[in-house]
Amino acid sequence: MLELLIFLPLSFTVPTIFLWVQFFRAGRKSWETLIPFYNLYVFLKIVKKPWWWYLLLLFPFINVFVYMLMLVEMAKCYGKYGLGEQFLAVVFPFIYFPYIATKNDTYLDPETREEPLKSATREWVDAIVFAVVAATIIRTFLIEAYTIPTSSMEKSLLVGDYLFVSKIAYGPKIPNTPLSFPFVHNTMPFTKDVNSYLDWIEFPYLRLPGLGHVKRNDVVVFNYPVGDTVSTRFQSNASYYALVRQYGRTRVWSDKADFGKIIYRPVDKEENFVKRCVGVAGDSLQIVNKKVYINGQRNHDPGIKEYEYYITTNGQQINPIVLSNLGVTEFWRTNVAGQYIGMLSEKAKNAIAQLPIVKSVVVSDIAAGVADEDIFPHDTTQYKWNRDNFGPIYIPKKGATIALNLKVLPLYRRIIRVYEGNKLEVKDGKIYINGKEADHYTFKMNYYWMMGDNRDNSADSRYWGFVPENHVEGKAVFIWLSLDPNKSLLDGKIRWNRLFTLVKN
Repeated sequence: MLELLIFLPLSFTVPTIFLWVQFFRAGRKSWETLIPFYNLYVFLKIVKKPWWWYLLLLFPFINVFVYMLMLVEMAKCYGKYGLGEQFLAVVFPFIYFPYIATKNDTYLDPETREEPLKSATREWVDAIVFAVVAATIIRTFLIEAYTIPTSSMEKSLLVGDYLFVSKIAYGPKIPNTPLSFPFVHNTMPFTKDVNSYLDWIEFPYLRLPGLGHVKRNDVVVFNYPVGDTVSTRFQSNASYYALVRQYGRTRVWSDKADFGKIIYRPVDKEENFVKRCVGVAGDSLQIVNKKVYINGQRNHDPGIKEYEYYITTNGQQINPIVLSNLGVTEFWRTNVAGQYIGMLSEKAKNAIAQLPIVKSVVVSDIAAGVADEDIFPHDTTQYKWNRDNFGPIYIPKKGATIALNLKVLPLYRRIIRVYEGNKLEVKDGKIYINGKEADHYTFKMNYYWMMGDNRDNSADSRYWGFVPENHVEGKAVFIWLSLDPNKSLLDGKIRWNRLFTLVKN
């Protein structure tokens, strides 16, 4: 936290440097813009704001908003009252203030200058702009609302849960694409492929200091790691890379009717996923008969796990009310008479097994050694892994070095080439990174292993691999609203018992 208190005021020094002419014309010394912390004190003196504003500059995230107001006030000190002028002062201070310095404008003392009257329209515009800016700052740097659209985290999180996610838990990310339409993620409302952002400016990854780091078993919101390339027909329901493996690149790109357009998205505009972090950087992970082992020890996380079961009855159908009372939301009939498949928690499984009409409840288990080509790293020759028996695998840590060979390469190919931006080639059985032969590799970022609590119905790291630290958005903190999508308002749509409850981390 101390780092944050120091870092943000220091970062304000950069745009303040470009106010050296405005400082001079206000009767101050130009060199005062160069001294961190002190320059902010002088800034406040020039715009005639009370001393306690300085204290606000020491509060993380509030200080960003306060500094923007200070830039607006400085613009007013030189007669810039237009909405466009104030926008430029806030967004491009390092360009705008040197520009207006060439106009020889006189400093106007805030205590004696006459303020122009605002029209009713301008008053409304100012209020709307203020609300949008304030909300954007809160969503970017402090806390943001998310919803749970799928059942991959049941029963820990339910479809229809609305979460507040803390951005300061791990430190907020500076947006990669700052020029975007407010309050939407990656596409414009009512469209499927019209981008809500402009890629004229793309910032590199930068995370401000936070309250801590991602810990094992945290429930984390992150950008979909393989969501950089997307079929507009399938979106994140089926990854582009899985489609290419199944249908071939030529068809995926040419068959617009079945796959739509293929588009690229920067990291911050990839779809948001929520899973539980079961492995952190530096861990070794293995799944044996559905059980997760971290560094050789069984991992016991606080989530309520669901698994896939085959339920056989005497031919009668299980009463839907019974299933609803047990919280079973995924239950369907197979082609075999009297047989059903259900995603069940341990509690629901035991209760269903006790029903008189039920003959057996058997977990769906894929044996070790049965290779699944949909499972990461999608190399069934060398890695005969599946959702229930997987690994062992090392989760990369920043600064750690691994030996690199053709057997290991499939596990870390995407990290080396995509996430860390290297040119990777294999020639004559040898690995080349950025044109040089390589027999080892040192990681530039930390990585995490994310899994859903609904273990047999979750698209997670078992299917697409590691989550880079630059994809982590924040930590799920609490549920502020929960709506059952299968019920009406008068039939218990609001899950009152889940409102304002903490997410179990």
